Order: sequence, then structure tokens, then C-alpha cells
Amino acid sequence: MLKPGLPYYDDPEGSKVPNGFDHVIDSHVHVFPGKIFDAIWNWFDHHAWKIRYKISTTDIFTHLLDRGVSHVIALQYAHKPGIAELLNHYMAFKINECKGQVSGMATVFPSEPDADLILKKGFDLGLTGVKLHAHVQCFDMLAPYMEPIYQICSDDKKPMIMHVGREPKSEEYKCDPYMICSAGMLESVIKNFPDLHVCVPHLGFDEVNQYRLLIEKYDNLWTDTTMVITDYFPMKETIDLSKYRLDRVMYGSDFPNIPYEWDRELKVLGQSNLNKEQLDQILYKTAIGFFHLTDEQICSR
Repeated sequence: MLKPGLPYYDDPEGSKVPNGFDHVIDSHVHVFPGKIFDAIWNWFDHHAWKIRYKISTTDIFTHLLDRGVSHVIALQYAHKPGIAELLNHYMAFKINECKGQVSGMATVFPSEPDADLILKKGFDLGLTGVKLHAHVQCFDMLAPYMEPIYQICSDDKKPMIMHVGREPKSEEYKCDPYMICSAGMLESVIKNFPDLHVCVPHLGFDEVNQYRLLIEKYDNLWTDTTMVITDYFPMKETIDLSKYRLDRVMYGSDFPNIPYEWDRELKVLGQSNLNKEQLDQILYKTAIGFFHLTDEQICSR
């Protein structure tokens, strides 16, 4: 549960990714136009934690790439109807400045008219896939209006990042994530759309064990580590990534909307019980497959 005044850490940050990491793909980075970013940061300041890095989209990419991140996956979400096309054009413009070092995900507001057409236009702009956030957009993943979105992504082989884990939730959301999000509901989606490739972020927090079992069962489901291995949120489960199907797990940071140093999660991974092959899988190999990245897009350190 997100509550006002969650901890903020002014920890020392590294000047580069940890030694021994061949490549790092950050699969969970947020970008927005300035005024929307300001509104998001204001919401976090009042209802969750203080954002450590209040910087522009261009500076976000520079910050990570200059410190040795090999590739960035940039995410956004439309918090209301009528703005998805603007966001998609913004994303396409910003990633075009980065010469292949950044991939951008489209967004749609699922229940708005012509959401399917908006998504197709986003893909025509060169965007890699789609990001949806049930807590913010309050969609029912089993509703009929979701089916065209799933079908387009299936047909076009575009990955979907869909935040449908129940946590971290907030009483300030307009809907209760516990009513519209569950591992069981997501399982119905991926069974009904076997060609749809879905990543549920944050290891599916708070149904971490359920999602660990689901990625073992289904070849069209992935997850990412974002924020939940940093010992920031109280967790009812102990997470041991060595017990996961690691070709379905990828690293993500949630940068810049974090209350601690940019490389906190990388340090945790570097100090874990994972061997180099396992680390490589989480740090970049899984993301290469999920996002269909080429060798040219993976910058050498």
C-alpha cells in the first residue's frame, strides 16, 4: 500500500554500472512531457515518496546511457482519454533523438473510442509495443474493449507491458486494484491469446509466488524485477531469483520515479547468489528476446 511519507534515501550513487556486467538493458524507464511529469511527481510527493530524479526525458536517457546502460526501454501511460496520440508522438520524437539506443512503448487508454486505431498509429510511428497500467487507467483486463488491443499486439508481434499486479496500490487511485487485478485474471488473458507476449512488472507484486509459477507454465508471460528486489517495499514473500525461470525475468529500474539511487537494484543483483549466466539473462538477454532488439541497438560499454 502506498502511503504519504514513504522513505527517501540520499544514498551514494555509482558513476557507472557495476563491474563485471557485460550489458544492462533497463526495461522499465518512465518518460513523459514536462507538464505531465510535473503532475506525476507532485502526486508521488503527496501520496507516496519523494522522487529523487526530477529530470527531463532527454536527461533521463543521457543519465542512464552515459553510465553504461546498454539500452533503455521507455514507458508511458495515458491517464485519461484523449491524450494517447499526443504521448505516442512525443515518445516517437524523443526516441528518434537517441539513434537506436532507446526503444519507446506506445500507450492507449483502453476503453476510449478507437483505442485500436490509436495503437496502430503508434506502431506506425515506430514504437515497440504498448504499456498499460490498470491502477491508473482503471481498465478491466477481461472486458470486451481489451480484445482488439490484445489482438493487434498478437497479430503484429508487439510486446505488451501491463501493470496488473495488485501492488503498490494507493487509496488515491480512482479504482481498487484488488478488484481489477489478479494473477488468475491475467492467466485467462494469456490462455485466450496464446500469441500475445505480456510482461507483468514488479514480479507481479503482491502475488509474487503466483506469477513465479505462471511464468513457468506459460511461454507468453514475462515479468520484471522493478523496485521489488531493493528491500524498499514490505514483502510477504522472500524473493530468490535463482529459483525463477530466468528467460522470463528482466531487469527494470522505474527510473526516474524512484526514492533512492539509480543503481540500487543493480547493486542488489551484483551481490546476489546468481551466477554470471543467470545475471546476464536478467540484465539483458531476456529483454533482447522480449523486445526483439538487434545487436546494433545494444551499446557496448
